This record gives sequence, structure tokens and C-alpha cells, in this order.
Amino acid sequence: MANMTRLNRRRFLMTTGTAAAGTLLLHACGQNDPGSTSQVDVEIDPADAPETPTAKLGFIALTDSAPLIIAYEKGFYAKYGMTDVSVEKQASWGTTRDNLVLGSGGGGIDGAHILTPMPYLISEGIVTDGRKVPMYILARLNVNGQGICLSNDYADLNVGVDSTPLSDAFAQRKAAGADLRAAMTFPGGTHDLWIRYWLAAGGIDPDQDVSTIVVPPPQMVANVRVGNMDAFCVGEPWPLQTVNQDVGYNALTTGEIWRDHPEKALGMRADWVDQNPKAAKALLMGTLEGQMWCSQPENKEEMCQILSRRAWFNVPFEDIIDRSVGKFDFGNGRVEELPDLMQKYWDDYASYPFKSHDLWFLTENIRWGYLPADTDINAMVEAVNREDLWREAAEAIGQADMIPESTSRGVETFFDGTIFDPEDPQGYLDSLDIKRI
Repeated sequence: MANMTRLNRRRFLMTTGTAAAGTLLLHACGQNDPGSTSQVDVEIDPADAPETPTAKLGFIALTDSAPLIIAYEKGFYAKYGMTDVSVEKQASWGTTRDNLVLGSGGGGIDGAHILTPMPYLISEGIVTDGRKVPMYILARLNVNGQGICLSNDYADLNVGVDSTPLSDAFAQRKAAGADLRAAMTFPGGTHDLWIRYWLAAGGIDPDQDVSTIVVPPPQMVANVRVGNMDAFCVGEPWPLQTVNQDVGYNALTTGEIWRDHPEKALGMRADWVDQNPKAAKALLMGTLEGQMWCSQPENKEEMCQILSRRAWFNVPFEDIIDRSVGKFDFGNGRVEELPDLMQKYWDDYASYPFKSHDLWFLTENIRWGYLPADTDINAMVEAVNREDLWREAAEAIGQADMIPESTSRGVETFFDGTIFDPEDPQGYLDSLDIKRI
């Protein structure tokens, strides 16, 4: 693709602790042969040498973590001098949060593949018992790629993007004494906000008409199989696995709620970035290159084969590949090719962290009572969103033409006709019927 051919293929000389010019032979851990070392020949200007070659990153077994995994597997981090990066599996978003609070110095991690609102909630101490741990968002990792699923108890309703048919069904079940549960992955996170938006758009109050519960992504399918929840929202590959195991069906893919909606981010502890600005830039450069690699159609099969391995997701290749190439079997007779709604990593500015998108996430967190109504969300975005670092990294790898003209993507329109104008978040809140403020 054109974007890939524009990638500047300059080689760098990595100097670890020296400023001498020349080519050094480095040793980096080889993922394909854990415990061994593979020689990495890297060329870098001594002035650009990272302060440290080491960083610990976390990931959850979701396909939108692919850029980090691929950057590690393909040597993109090592290419830019980050020869000692580890990408470590986390059991849940709560575990990710806890390990970020610890930091690598305390046995935790420096950064992570993360739900976009989490760096804000961690920075403000909202989800850390009041302990504020400043975070930065360095990149968006993807747009689209999540799914809202229903148990087979609702198969006869054949619910799609319009959740209205569930209103009566939920009311009848609740009147009969059923404990209705809608699962998401972290309070105030993206999956929580998608399922809340979808239910509320159909007149269902996610706090009054159902109970919202937290279930880690890899445990979603097992929980719906044993009847622990009626609906859930999670990223791939778990919606496809739900269909493949015939324990539920997909009502929709989240790109149908908001086309090309922002999703995960690369979040880093602010102190790590501030102490290691060159290493942060190198890490970001490797991540961007991972995103470009993942965006190439010819790489999709290999990407899914890598993700399926025990070291990463430990799930069948068949549970990952279809949604990664735009094939959607919703499990209810609806089978479509939807390449425009599949997970995107680079194309259409998928990697750039628009500030306007962060404003929407924070506005929704106010909507549902996670943040006070008087929160200065613009100040929060200015403190956490480091799109300036993204720009520097994009320019350094020859991708300056992928920098958008504005930090705002402008007015966004949702499937139900609701408008979010980043210049008027209060107007958006005022237009919503179901909310906690």
C-alpha cells in the first residue's frame, strides 16, 4: 500500500550508553525461541539513542493489541533501539491498572494497550482509590473492532443495531424475577460506554433496567455459556468465538454505532515518558510501524497466526481471522462482508489520537456519573493526550503526510442520529434522555 511504501527505511545505529559512531551488534530476545538471543544490527544517530532500551508493556488478549505484539515479534522496537521491550499478558483491565500504578520499578509495567478512558481515570485517581498516577496517551491503537453480543435466550428477537426489541423482553424477565446482566470489561471503559450507549438509545436504562457487571475479556464466552449474563460488549476475538461456539449471537459490531469510532490506546506512565523522552519516541515509532504492518491486507493471515499462539491469545486461528479481513457472521443468519467496519490500525488516521475523541469519552463518563459534572475535560485532555509526540514519531519514520490538519475530527454522528460536537459537549449531554446528571 502507498502508506507503507512511504515509510522511510533508514537504518539506525543503537548506542547503549555510548555516543560513539559506528555499527554495534546488539542482542535482543528472540520471541520465536524464548530464552535465546538473536543478533539485531541497528543503525542510529547517537543523538537519538534512547535513554534506556528497556520498557515493559501490558496487553489484554484482544486483536487490537496486535500492533504491540507485532512490533515486538517483527523487531520494530529493536529497530529503533528499544532492544529490551517486553509485552506482557494481563489477566484483566483491573490487573493492567494495578500494574501501571506499580510501574516497572515496583514489579509492574510502564505502559499498556489500554481502554482509551483508563489513562484519564488513573491520572485522576478515579479508579485507583484516590491515588493519582499521571498517564499519557501516545497513540490510538485502532478504531472499530468491538462487538455487542446476546445470549441465545434472545435468539428469537434477532436484535440488531436497534436495541428497542429488548426493552419489553427485559421488562418481562425482570418482572418474573430474573437478574438481568449486561457485561462489560471495566467501569467507564470503552466497552462499558458502547453497551450503555446502545441500550440507552433503545430506551433501556443500563443502571435501572439491567445490572452492568465486569467480566475480563477472555472470560466472556465462558460466562455467557453458563448463563451468567444476557448481553455483553467486548473486543475481538471473543464475539466471533461466541458465534463459533454457538453460545450466543452478535447483535452488532460497534462500528455500526459510530463509524470508525476510537478504541484502544497506547498509554504510558507520564513519569516514564518524561524521564525517557527519546525512548518514548523510539517506542512510539516501533508501535506506529507495527500498526502499518497490521494494516496491510497481505499480512492479515500471518498476524492472526501470530496472535493465536499460546504465548499471546491461545485461541484458534479461526476465531480471529474472519473479522480481521472484514467477514462478519453474526450468528443469527446475518453474514456480510463489512471491510469498512472491521478493525483498522493505520488507515483513515486510525493511529492518530484525536483530542476530540478523548473529549467524547470524558463526556460519556460524566453522563454515567463516573466523573463530576463540573469536570474540566478540556484541561484533562491537554494533560493526558500527547498527540504532539505522535506527530514527532510520525515525522521521524517518514509519515508526516499522515498527520491530520486538526486535533479534532469534527462533529461526529451516531447511528441514532445523535450529534457530538466537540465544541459543545454540554449540548450533547443535554440532548440525551437517559443519563445520571
